[in-house]
Amino acid sequence: MASVHESLYFNPMMTNGVVHANVFGIKDWVTPYKMALLVLLSELGRAGAQLGLLERRRLNRLLLPLLQGPDMPLSRLRKAIEESCPHLASSVHIRLKLMAEGELKDMEQFFDDLSDSFTGTEPEVHKTSVVGLFLRHMILAYNKLSFSQVYKLYTALQQYFQNDEKKNGIDESDMELTNTEELEGKMEKEELDVPLREEEISCSGPLSQKQAEYFLSQQASLLKNDETKALTPASLQKELNNLLKFNPDFAEAHYLSYLNSLRVQDVFSSTHSLLHYFDRLILTGAESKSNGDEGYGRSLRYAALNLAALHCRFGHYQQAELALQEAIRIAQESNDHVCLQHCLSWLYILEQKIFDSCVLLEHSVNKSLHFGLPYLASLGIQSLVQQRAFAGKAANKLMDALKDSDLLHWKHSLSELIDISIAQKTAIWRLYGRSTMALQQAQTLLSMNSLEAVNVGVQQNNTESFAVVLCHLAELHAEQGYFAAASEILKHLKERFPPNSQHAQLWMLFDQKIQFERAMNDGRYHIADSLVAGITALNSIEGIYRKAIVLKAQNQMSEAHKLLQKLLIHCQKIKNTEMVISVLLSIAELYWRSSCHTIALPVLLQALALSREYSLQYLASETVLNLAFSQLILGIPEQALNILQTAIEPVLAHGAVLDKGCAMFLVAKCQVASAASYAPQKKIEALESAILNLNEAKTYFDKVDCKEQLRDVLYFQARLFHTLGKTQERNKCAMLFRQLHQELPAHGVPLINAFK
Repeated sequence: MASVHESLYFNPMMTNGVVHANVFGIKDWVTPYKMALLVLLSELGRAGAQLGLLERRRLNRLLLPLLQGPDMPLSRLRKAIEESCPHLASSVHIRLKLMAEGELKDMEQFFDDLSDSFTGTEPEVHKTSVVGLFLRHMILAYNKLSFSQVYKLYTALQQYFQNDEKKNGIDESDMELTNTEELEGKMEKEELDVPLREEEISCSGPLSQKQAEYFLSQQASLLKNDETKALTPASLQKELNNLLKFNPDFAEAHYLSYLNSLRVQDVFSSTHSLLHYFDRLILTGAESKSNGDEGYGRSLRYAALNLAALHCRFGHYQQAELALQEAIRIAQESNDHVCLQHCLSWLYILEQKIFDSCVLLEHSVNKSLHFGLPYLASLGIQSLVQQRAFAGKAANKLMDALKDSDLLHWKHSLSELIDISIAQKTAIWRLYGRSTMALQQAQTLLSMNSLEAVNVGVQQNNTESFAVVLCHLAELHAEQGYFAAASEILKHLKERFPPNSQHAQLWMLFDQKIQFERAMNDGRYHIADSLVAGITALNSIEGIYRKAIVLKAQNQMSEAHKLLQKLLIHCQKIKNTEMVISVLLSIAELYWRSSCHTIALPVLLQALALSREYSLQYLASETVLNLAFSQLILGIPEQALNILQTAIEPVLAHGAVLDKGCAMFLVAKCQVASAASYAPQKKIEALESAILNLNEAKTYFDKVDCKEQLRDVLYFQARLFHTLGKTQERNKCAMLFRQLHQELPAHGVPLINAFK
């Protein structure tokens, strides 16, 4: 490998007007942009006390990103300096102009004068400072150049300056042809509205080692915290290929390429880059320098572990298991307990795909705490809580477990896990049907400040936790009839998580589901049917369930029943209890519509038993409402009213607006049916009470624009007003009913023969 390294680091190169002086281990070179920075530092030293405190502070804050960042055009550099100190920007431009339009000896003299910055009892620049190290690297790199390379550098400087002059010339000619006020408005709009172009953000040409490291760390941070501000996958891959062209053994570039490939779900490229990353770690000896003789084996076992995680992410569980077994074998040979704990966590994830195994997870949490791995222990607790939630454990015990994990988070300042914990609580409360508590947890996370120190302008809330919480928030608003607010939240999600980002599928699914519910409420079944394909692509179970709902609404009972039966068997097999209960309720509704009321009762009792066993309170209340409706149909409205009193409270407290309306409508039906045997005066009171409940139900249905239910309520109110002799109110309800009935014909189905 010696010859390879010599060809990379010991041969001066000249590419695209850039002189590489990567000689004798110097991992930096002189470029026209860096010469402009040297001029800036020189003029900054000359200005000295003439600069105000505020201007000096601004320039000091500007210097570090300029020194570490990639090369940029002279126009952008001048603009950045002008924002901090306009006078200094003019001096830099004049100095560069004199050097570019002068002779080669002027550049030689400039570099000779740079050494004077370190001389004297009180030098302008300290040798060990950031600026001092940059100056010394540039002077050393320049002194190593041959005469021909110095001449090429001077030619590149002239070209660099002339390109800026040409751009200014074009701008000046445009200013002569444009009205001053229009130009000012245009410039303000461009500065405020137009983001930096990717060609300005990205690195042009080869980078030095420090520039490359800064570029990679910046892009990696953006991918983690704010993917929208990172380069697009294609642009980032182009820059990484450019870096690897000049240094194929740059391991960090291979790893960023792996992360970039994961963004677009590219299995081949991500696997290729991951393997190259660990290969380069071994070849360059980076691991062995920091870990002694164990470095080589450490790279191998963590390479196998990462490969297992990659295969698991893409659903290749057999390949993931083989890679994990290899990682476990190497870790056991090296007695690496930390690696073994990571392997144990992934082993649980893989076995979870086949069967539930709490034993592995509990063992992993205990061992992680024993070896001082709070991050891994907390993730284990989160997984355990999630599994126990699906198993129907009591909410108070789950919250106690999450409280213990929160203590670990705050103790070790694990900001990311704090976010995950709150998002987990939001999802658990939603599972148990406590929408008020879920809303509170979602607002808590959105109002929190991050504990991680990030760069200015980088948002810390573009993680999966925030995507989950915002999706729940949008759905909660839609359920309460606030569709405009839900649309705003979804719009915000689309901006924060673009379609090509890794968490975009979350908001895509919720967006489709909200649109589906609105179309069903409005009676536009053809639109709802067209949305089923999109939902199925994102979540097959949800898609099939909604296809059955559309078929049921279109009175295709046999097709809907076949689909629901297949879905029920599949959900029972994968233990998706929440969907099993929803399917059972839909099957019971099919039996009602087919006038098989007695057959629906065992189905509803099965759903009630499951919902109570798994502590799904809201689904239990909804099932009880369905049972009450069955009792009403079977002619025992008094019993239906009694059980309604126990079930309606959770629905009104935590339910969706549509469910609240259906509950109040059912109460009114039961009141009217019970009033048949009352005395005349008591019957009138019961009917008036039913009318009030119908008014409340009508308000709920109107809020979600549910025209079919509104039609049924109006029909029922008209009949009640007719019974009470209120002709004017009856005629008003009849007119409104006729309008809705013409818009939404009944298709031969009895108007009041369904709970929802």
